[in-house]
Amino acid sequence: MDLSKLSALEAGRMIKNKEISVAEITKAALENIEKTDKNYHAFITLCADEALKRAEEVQKGIDDGTYTSPLAGVPMALKDNMCTKGILTTCASKILTGFKPFYNATAYSNLENAGAVLLGKLNMDEFAMGSTTETSYYGATLNPWGENRVPGGSSGGSAVAIATDQVYYALGSDTGGSIRQPCAFCGITGIKPTYGRVSRYGLIPYASSLDQIGPMGRSVGDVAAVLNIISGHDPKDSTSVNMDALNITLKNDVKGKKIGVPTDWFGEGLEKDVKEKVLEAAKKLENMGAIIEEFKMPEIEYVIPTYYIIACAEASSNLSRFDGVKYGYCTPSFDDLTDLYCKSRSEGFGMEVKRRIMIGAFVLSSGYYDAYYKKALQVKAVIKKAFDKAFEKYDAILSPTAPTTALKMGENLSDPLKMYLGDIYTVSINLAGLPSMVIPCGFDKEGLPVGLQLTGKPFSENELMNIAYSFQKETDFHLKKPVIKREV
Repeated sequence: MDLSKLSALEAGRMIKNKEISVAEITKAALENIEKTDKNYHAFITLCADEALKRAEEVQKGIDDGTYTSPLAGVPMALKDNMCTKGILTTCASKILTGFKPFYNATAYSNLENAGAVLLGKLNMDEFAMGSTTETSYYGATLNPWGENRVPGGSSGGSAVAIATDQVYYALGSDTGGSIRQPCAFCGITGIKPTYGRVSRYGLIPYASSLDQIGPMGRSVGDVAAVLNIISGHDPKDSTSVNMDALNITLKNDVKGKKIGVPTDWFGEGLEKDVKEKVLEAAKKLENMGAIIEEFKMPEIEYVIPTYYIIACAEASSNLSRFDGVKYGYCTPSFDDLTDLYCKSRSEGFGMEVKRRIMIGAFVLSSGYYDAYYKKALQVKAVIKKAFDKAFEKYDAILSPTAPTTALKMGENLSDPLKMYLGDIYTVSINLAGLPSMVIPCGFDKEGLPVGLQLTGKPFSENELMNIAYSFQKETDFHLKKPVIKREV
């Protein structure tokens, strides 16, 4: 039996029923990574010895009743911007060379308390700044669905690790689409929860008002099971909402659900194949009993400049803490303290990170603050208001995830503006703090996955995931697999 083909919940059931042990499934996963990841580079750090030791501990906990979660003993991995005690945490950047935190991110602590087995840390765009996972200091991650194709970003390593059956589920982070776009490009399922639903404590920040941790997996069922564990109030995070952990129950029923389709999101720049598959998904939901209705949402015109002004401004502030003194990379040669700062940051940060720091510093500078940053905050409020108005009428909003399927390697790196415009359907959701998830809904003429984005009102994860679950119960797009290259 090929254990790598199991879903996370199936693996959990087999462990609980003693059909396999935690050690057996962990060894199988590590062997699969050894054979597979040389071709895709999903991992930055593999924790083989730690995982095997942890597997023995978890097995004892399952046997004595300490761990009762449906995912207890199931191997998983984390995007490398989440702190893990004693384990290298790099944000895919040279500037965090050798950094090993002394604490765990709360989202991971919750999983650990439920019996998770951590296999390692996954590749990403440096400091989560990018849409292709090509800006990593440790090298690019490759999409298994096409030769020389990007997996999306910035959680590209997480998406590829799942798509290539190396892990059963993973955590990513989403600042402007960094969970959803890789899910779309790699044909998997993921959700960006409502802002504040999952603790950000221990997540190394990019833009604090937009960042959100979320689960990525092979199906809505797996993703819901993970979200149940990682959600809930955390006193260590001042933006964490004072709500209990989710207890999502899934059922196949969309009858009477009103789903809005913003026509402004289906115009110029959207690839024909993507548009067709997303609209076919809308038709499928309508045939299942949902009420599909088109509406206008012209505010999408403003989302890209608004997002990048706010995100870059917050990034320039957040990344000021990396100075080469307290931890991480320090330049080997310098004249004085100022020179130490300048050289360490110049040598430690990659080009895309420097670009966003510079943009952020500019829009926050005196003389430009009112013209750019203050105005962007005002437009953010307008965008939020537009969503509020839409959700007075609709249970969910249906849209594409990205204007294209997976791009060719290097296609956007030389044209940052083109890369930024690729986020047009995702960034508005972060600006409004809404929950949004992506599920596969078909393939383009080259056989590359297309992702359907479903967005809900604040804290409507249960309702949103039921719509997605119903779609997956009636289709098999999420069961399709790429041809995975493995070393013999």
